[in-house]
Amino acid sequence: MKLLFLGTGSATTVGTDNFHSNMILVSDSNETFMIDCGSDARFSLYKQKMSHLDVNNIYISHLHADHVGGLEWLALATKFDPRCMKKPTLFICERLEKEIWDKTLSGGLSTIQYEIANLETFFHVHLIPVNGAFIWEDCEFKIVQTIHVMNGFSLMQSFGLLCKIKNFKVFITTDTQFFPNHLTPLYEMADIVFHDCETSTSMSGVHSNYQQLIGLPEKFKSKMWLYHYNPGTLPDARADGFRGFVTCGQYFDFNDPNTFLAI
Repeated sequence: MKLLFLGTGSATTVGTDNFHSNMILVSDSNETFMIDCGSDARFSLYKQKMSHLDVNNIYISHLHADHVGGLEWLALATKFDPRCMKKPTLFICERLEKEIWDKTLSGGLSTIQYEIANLETFFHVHLIPVNGAFIWEDCEFKIVQTIHVMNGFSLMQSFGLLCKIKNFKVFITTDTQFFPNHLTPLYEMADIVFHDCETSTSMSGVHSNYQQLIGLPEKFKSKMWLYHYNPGTLPDARADGFRGFVTCGQYFDFNDPNTFLAI
């Protein structure tokens, strides 16, 4: 099984050298599992010689456009392309089911000729309880609520993944603020951490910033690959104790542990 990064950029990534931080797992039997589907998903898939035809399953972590903005395209493409023999399966936390339709998708997808459409029109929906888990291709995925955006009254629903794939425990943050007390147990459990990391000198407050992560203990940094970074020159992550910054198109092969090592 391989994990391919379709893009590694932030929500404000520009140009075609990098794309939103979405990724795709490809199993040994060639089944696929896409993790998030940002607004530029069709372009990032195309760059890897893939398309909607290659997306069998998808997980959505939260409702920001760089994670869900391409889902309307994917829904329409897979429904109306006669080459698609079955609907993709959508894995999503039960708390997001109503919001993803009402706030993100219904404006464009509910207007189907001669049909009152809903989420099930386009996807086989697999709802995951809060703190729940699911199995895909004999691999266990547990959703982990992260602290991403708080508006003063409520916490935006956003969920990372703790995965058990082959002999690896992998923590993918998706999007999270820097909360060591909340994240340390996950760093401890994981063999590999893919961590969102803004590199802007101006901290947004809704992502972990490089200047915060650099203060983590070496035993945690040595597990971490960094992604979801801003455009521009990057710090020397390897010199600072991390495994490095993931690059667009980089893949990690669970059958070859060497691909997880720093380049």
